[in-house]
Amino acid sequence: MAKNVASKLGKGISPQQFIDTMQKNKEAFQDWGSRFEWANEDDREFFESINNRDDLRCLILMAEWCGDVVRNVPVVFKALELTGMPVDVLVMEEHLETMDEFLTMGGRAIPIVIVADTGGHVLGQWGPRPAHVQEAMTAFKLANPDREAPDYQEKLGLARQEMGRRYGEGTAYQQDIIQELRKLLASV
Repeated sequence: MAKNVASKLGKGISPQQFIDTMQKNKEAFQDWGSRFEWANEDDREFFESINNRDDLRCLILMAEWCGDVVRNVPVVFKALELTGMPVDVLVMEEHLETMDEFLTMGGRAIPIVIVADTGGHVLGQWGPRPAHVQEAMTAFKLANPDREAPDYQEKLGLARQEMGRRYGEGTAYQQDIIQELRKLLASV
């Protein structure tokens, strides 16, 4: 059955409310956002063109403690801001039943950006991180299905190091997010 989030539309908080109430990682979150720049005008114009549509809604499952949220959501916010699309932030811990409908390889991974129509029918999703970064976690999970294995945590640490390497030191990964979000929005 197709996913529907109608019961969650209008039930979250705004992106600004999320930022204003952050108790953890607020400075880093704002820093990543302040470092975002549009790499090309065509992408910026694409996101602005979504303003012509009133049939799309966005929900973002996230939490302030998550490193992927801190790095990725400021970019998502900047892109979605140009679309004029209504955006509801759902703090994961307050919306676990929704989170559990959008698991990544069976686990709760955030952020998850959900694009739906006005009736709440899910048209697509993005997250929890750019595809080339997520590949490292996907490979780890496929190679290490037993969470109780004695070396699981050690290997998980190595996978997280690899994800950090793939993110890199700068902001280049932000353009990957823009491209992936653009592809998603172009398909709905």
